[in-house]
Amino acid sequence: MSGTDLPPVEPVQGAVACVVPAKDEVERIAATVAAVQKIAGVDLVVVVDDGSTDGTSAAAEQAGAVVVRHEQNRGKAAAMETGAAAVAERDGAQPRHLLFLDADLTDSATGAEPLIEPVVAGRVDMTIGTLPAQVRADGSKAGGHGFVVKLARSGIEQATGWAPEQPLSGQRCLTRTAFEAALPLARGFGVETALSIDLGRKGFRIIEVPIEVRHRATGTDLRGQLHRGRQFLHVRRALAARSALPSRKPPQ
Repeated sequence: MSGTDLPPVEPVQGAVACVVPAKDEVERIAATVAAVQKIAGVDLVVVVDDGSTDGTSAAAEQAGAVVVRHEQNRGKAAAMETGAAAVAERDGAQPRHLLFLDADLTDSATGAEPLIEPVVAGRVDMTIGTLPAQVRADGSKAGGHGFVVKLARSGIEQATGWAPEQPLSGQRCLTRTAFEAALPLARGFGVETALSIDLGRKGFRIIEVPIEVRHRATGTDLRGQLHRGRQFLHVRRALAARSALPSRKPPQ
């Protein structure tokens, strides 16, 4: 949804706050926070500890982040909303833009910087990071058969006319106005798909931006398959709630 033939929107000046939802990421969160702090334009890092049972909160705070904790796991969407609320409490007259990044990016989080400029410049309302092919620690290809991605892409295209390359990407930067227009966020793993649909339908400008980041990738083992099964159900639920289920199921 590049909108290159449309007139530019007015720039919205202001700093950027990075919100990092985290669950049991004690081994990675400090490195992620340290990397985010190097991103030009980011003046606040908020880590939302979503019911971790390890030392995620302490590690994030020691690294310099503002930490907000859920005593029990409430899911990514709730963590995003909690983080945005924590940012709002610290905003002055000019609300910050919001950068959402995964907790497991470690030092590669600096590669998310290109997401910011199009939003700060006022050219778009939300950027979505497209990642290079991810590999597991053993060098094997990450991911499954792509059926969740195909479902999400088809649903977004049916709802908005736009088919994103990586509809499930959680690396996103958006204006406060755009974020609030999408509330309440869809629960579970359907949050990214629903965010694109809800903002796209309301006329907000969205583009994908290539970024060089790495995250802990799932494989094709049982744990990975179960994760993708939950993703599929959550995405399907988000699409159904928006009357955006594709007419045909994607191949599995």
